[in-house]
Order: sequence, then C-alpha cells, then structure tokens
Amino acid sequence: MSDTGRNFRAALVQLRCGSEVEPNLDAAESAIRTAAKGGAEYILTPENTSLMVLSSKELFANTFPEDGNTAVSRFTSLAAELKVWLHIGSMAINLSDTKVANRSFLISPEGDIAARYDKMHMFDVDLPGGESYRESKNYQPGKHAVLADLPWGRLGLTTCYDLRFPALYRALAKQGADFITVPSAFTKQTGEAHWHVLLRARAIETGCFIFAAAQGGDHEMGRSTFGHSLIVSPWGDILAEAGSDPDVVFADINPTQVAEARARVPSLQHDREFDISSPQTTRIREAS
Repeated sequence: MSDTGRNFRAALVQLRCGSEVEPNLDAAESAIRTAAKGGAEYILTPENTSLMVLSSKELFANTFPEDGNTAVSRFTSLAAELKVWLHIGSMAINLSDTKVANRSFLISPEGDIAARYDKMHMFDVDLPGGESYRESKNYQPGKHAVLADLPWGRLGLTTCYDLRFPALYRALAKQGADFITVPSAFTKQTGEAHWHVLLRARAIETGCFIFAAAQGGDHEMGRSTFGHSLIVSPWGDILAEAGSDPDVVFADINPTQVAEARARVPSLQHDREFDISSPQTTRIREAS
C-alpha cells in the first residue's frame, strides 16, 4: 500500500567536516542516529559529508571508487539498521587518476542505493578577499538530472551550486518532483547574500518542499561555510533552520501542501514558447 500523501518527519544534518575521513564519518553517523531517534524517516546530510579539503593532493589521497568504498558501505548498513531513508548529500567518488565525482546517494531502509546523482554545475569563481574555487579542475560534472520515488512522493536531487540554475528545478518539478534536495557547502560570503532567498525562490517557483542540509562554520583548512540548513515549504515558508554550528533540525512534512500551493499559483502549467528578437528602433521624422 502506498504512503503517498502521508505526513512524515524529515531531518537535516548540519556538519563541519575536515580533511580526515573517519572523524567526518563518525560525526555524520552520530548526527544521523540523533535524527532517527528524533523520529525522522528521511534524513539528509550536506555536500562533502566524508571530506572537506582544498588541495588536489589531499582530495585524491582520500577518495576511492564506489565499489568497495567503506564510507558507502557504512552508510548503507546504517540506513538498514535504523530503517530510514538516508540521503548522503554528497561524497567524493574516484573516477580516474584526474577526476572525481561529487556524488549524492539516496539509500533505502533496506540498505539499497535507490538513486545516485553527480553534481552537474561546477563552482568556478574568484571571490573578493582572495577566495578562489575551481571545482572543474578535479570534479567531473554529471550529465543527468535524477528523480527518485519515496514512499510519500517524488524526490528531485540537486547539489549546492545547482541552486543557481532554476531551469533544472523547474524541469524536476514538471517531471513530478514533490521534494527537491540541495545539500550544500555554501561559502559564508555567498550564503549571507543569497542562501535564503534562492532556496525560498526555488520552493515558490516549483511548488516543492526544499530540503537543504549544509556545512557550517570555520573549517580546519581555513574555509568558512554558511550553515543555516533549511527546510522550506512549497509556499516559501521556512519550516526549520539551523544556525552556523553542527546540528540536526526537524520538520513534519505534509505532502498535500504541494498540490495546494500549485493550485493557488499554477505557473507550472503556464509555460509558453517564445523567441528573443533584437529590439527594433523606430525613427520618428520631424514634420518639416
């Protein structure tokens, strides 16, 4: 019997990961157990759950293929033990000597991997103050959008910088997404400026619940992330929010609010094809 439309409790795990995999996994597991104890049936962790480093050397030294990956097996076993839908926001997965994937894993309560998503949009930017990021140097972007069925509705998967590309979110919603995930490691600077408004905008535009688990605080390698993990309703209301420190936040989700929001503003039904033309200049002759 389907549980579609039934209320459920979602939890977001906010972490502050560093350059050693095992302590990161221990912190994630502890927080996931706290979330399950709090009644969460769906639990999301942030981007870079297993590792946060800046140098390519450290990244490749601590990144492994998916097959035989102890972090992956640890989380699949944990999901099966706790009987929860466990969504690991992302982990670096080795693809070759020169590229890794920033891969999200949705794990069922049976411990099976129900969906994988490789982050598509690469964060290549130079920020004021000297911060510089070149994700495309080490990461191979994904090529496919991903949807997965949960007991309560359909889930669309995205990651961090994807948030700035609204066409992806609209496409997921038009293909039936009720919930969209945005596990992230937003910088403090961009997060303070844009995090809340972008997440609320994506929720309002799509009529979806948005689940955005984040990294937060000052990391050992010198990077600062914004935190403020958010659960946003289809109407754009903030249902749960963390601060800047590691935390677990909860919200009780009523999936019927998706249809209600879309009935009030049915914009997903109103797309129109259009051409973009160069503006035409009309000259007005003065009467002689």
